[in-house]
Amino acid sequence: MSRLFEGVPAHGLALLALFAAALIAAPYLVSNYILSVLIIVLYFAYVGQAWNLMIGFAGLLSLGHALFVGIGAYASAALFIKFGIPPLIGVFVSITLAMVMGCFIGYLGFRFSIHGVYFALLTIAFAEFTGIMVDHTRWLGGTEGLFLPVTNRDSVDLINLRGSPVMFYYVILALTGCALVLCRLLLNSKLGYYWQAIREDQQAAEASGIHLFKYKMIAVAISSGLTGIAGVWYAFYYNNLFPESTFGTNRSIELILGAIVGGVGTLFGPIIGAFLLTPLGEMLTGLTEGMRIDGIKQFFWGICVAVIVLFRPQGVWPWIAGVLRLDRKTKGDGA
Repeated sequence: MSRLFEGVPAHGLALLALFAAALIAAPYLVSNYILSVLIIVLYFAYVGQAWNLMIGFAGLLSLGHALFVGIGAYASAALFIKFGIPPLIGVFVSITLAMVMGCFIGYLGFRFSIHGVYFALLTIAFAEFTGIMVDHTRWLGGTEGLFLPVTNRDSVDLINLRGSPVMFYYVILALTGCALVLCRLLLNSKLGYYWQAIREDQQAAEASGIHLFKYKMIAVAISSGLTGIAGVWYAFYYNNLFPESTFGTNRSIELILGAIVGGVGTLFGPIIGAFLLTPLGEMLTGLTEGMRIDGIKQFFWGICVAVIVLFRPQGVWPWIAGVLRLDRKTKGDGA
């Protein structure tokens, strides 16, 4: 536990406790609409954290992370619908399949020295290919989609992930908190230092004795597994899955925007980015609803990313951390 809060100033811990308390109390203080927005915010914060583990910690760019969401979602949903296996058990299948696919992509990429933008294209290719396969698999619903049975929304059934929006809120809040703690511990471990060395200079890291292939594969496996968990939550929250919207490249881009805006390579960047982008996007959609402007949210997100790249290339969180005097000397270590 001491490692978890090592180097964090007292006022930083107080702010974190206040923020956590506000999130825990939120369902009892806000309207149903705001609660639904908060649920999506936390979902993007969680998947952004999982993606950030690859690119921010180990320097591995993936633009096809929707692949792992889709694998987790379809695996758990199919097991539940076809065989009655609850998601509490199905999540282990989802994690395994997502990690196997991630490791397969990683093996191909690292074995043949594919890196940078070419590795990103490889992840996109696998996401699109998997989406096409699911699209032509009738057992998984095909183009008509896969639908989960809707039950009483006032109930609470954690084993089957059936219940009210409040239940889903606390589930995704717990997942986001656990992902934050896990990433903090990993980043300050020997494994995390190896990742950061690989991120900064692969050749220097290899010369110092770091096994590049091994530690890159570990980063891909953990990131894909965490994202597969998000897929389980996604399937049972929305109750419907369509290949195009689940595996599409636009979905992958949505997953990573929060981390980019908040600060790649930082712990709180994906969370702050999600809390900035999602509410503002929803607000803009509501304000322009009568105008029937398609893609206004995506256009707004694109402007936000462009502004961040031009004026705050390290993201919003490092600047906020500096203002609040929470910044640390090493990138990502705590801030």
